[in-house]
Amino acid sequence: MSPEERDRLRAEMINLLEAERQEELALLLEEIHPTDIAALLRELGVEDRARVFRLLAQQQAGAVLHETDDQSLLELVRALDEDELTEILGGMPPDNAAEVVSDLPEAEAEKLLDLMEEEGAENVQELLKYGEKTAGRIMTPEFLAVHEETPVSQALDYLRKSADAESVFYLYVVDDHNHLVGVAPLRRLITADPSTPTRLICQREVLSVTPETDQEEVAGLVTKHNLLAVPVVSRENTLLGTITVDDVIDVIHEEATEDIQRLAGVAGDETVFDSPRAVFTKRLLWRFINLATAILAASVIGLFEESIQSLALLAVFMPIVASMGGIGTTQTATVVIRGIALGDMTRAHLWRVLKKELQLGLTTGAINGVVMMAIAYVWKGQFLLSFILGAALLFNMFVAAVVGVLIPMALKIFRIDPAIASSVIITTFTDVFGFFSFLGLATLLLRFLAP
Repeated sequence: MSPEERDRLRAEMINLLEAERQEELALLLEEIHPTDIAALLRELGVEDRARVFRLLAQQQAGAVLHETDDQSLLELVRALDEDELTEILGGMPPDNAAEVVSDLPEAEAEKLLDLMEEEGAENVQELLKYGEKTAGRIMTPEFLAVHEETPVSQALDYLRKSADAESVFYLYVVDDHNHLVGVAPLRRLITADPSTPTRLICQREVLSVTPETDQEEVAGLVTKHNLLAVPVVSRENTLLGTITVDDVIDVIHEEATEDIQRLAGVAGDETVFDSPRAVFTKRLLWRFINLATAILAASVIGLFEESIQSLALLAVFMPIVASMGGIGTTQTATVVIRGIALGDMTRAHLWRVLKKELQLGLTTGAINGVVMMAIAYVWKGQFLLSFILGAALLFNMFVAAVVGVLIPMALKIFRIDPAIASSVIITTFTDVFGFFSFLGLATLLLRFLAP
């Protein structure tokens, strides 16, 4: 939906609300996608948001609830009756309901689960027992599976009766103990003899994940192999559920957003709609971390305070050294972190990638150093100072290449999100080494530099 279309619909919704024309508004909402309704609701006040939400059909309301951001969701939940919410949650797919419940404060989530029907609550609680960002949390326990001895004709009848199921992409084949033994492609089912047991036409090699598998790994598997769904099995290979491609798209969006935010030193779950109070501690933490690294860089400068006092001209060029190191690390770390996220960057490829980045760092550093030497000489007329500046830039580009590759990989090995490396750790290295090399060389050669 374009911004213009959204503005038009929002104005129309407000007019219908003010005129108390609920029936017309309900008809209008039926024609709008749940994602767009969630976006429109964010722009309304809490009371109007609840009034509009109550006009939605149950299935549509569940889809809208699932698409609503955390802050709007919390406000909406508190504005609605508990009976309304439990009815909506009960009609949602278990994985979507679990995601909504997990976004609520613990006390409110437990209260809603207690009010839900027993079967629905058990399905949601079963998913919530798995850790966040795991396959178990995003899987749906509803899937299509038949026994391996089931004839093709009966399997096709089962598929027709289950046409509304979310996971109709594949028909899984299980044994007497519900162990996954294969997947029956729809094309083979349609073309096979009706009396053939499904075990004879199923594919035995099935890509699967366990409930503990990281959701990012699941997304990589689905993307790499062009799957529409992936089965989730226990350690004993018991079929527990499936993860469909629509859930994987949500994971890819979530992980990409998180990485971008962390590259900028922002908490990975922050949105533009969060209240200042909700993000205050998150922002403050990152800024304290950045303050600590800035103090470290400043302490290096402090070591050469006398040199700067003797030749104040050094202070003019210090920001250039820091800035070039910053762009060097950002470029290298962005490529490496993206490679790690896609599964392309592994320890086996470390030396190859490091050689490439070192070559780029040295060549681009040399060119930038020569250009900056010429500019500094024309600007200030001191050849030796220009040479020191060029050498410091070259050295800092070398450091940027090394730490831009090694630090994200090290963080990945220690199971820390590498996305935090660019904004917190790597820039500190280039600032410290850049200032140390520039001011250190200048101090050694200070007697040859004109005041």
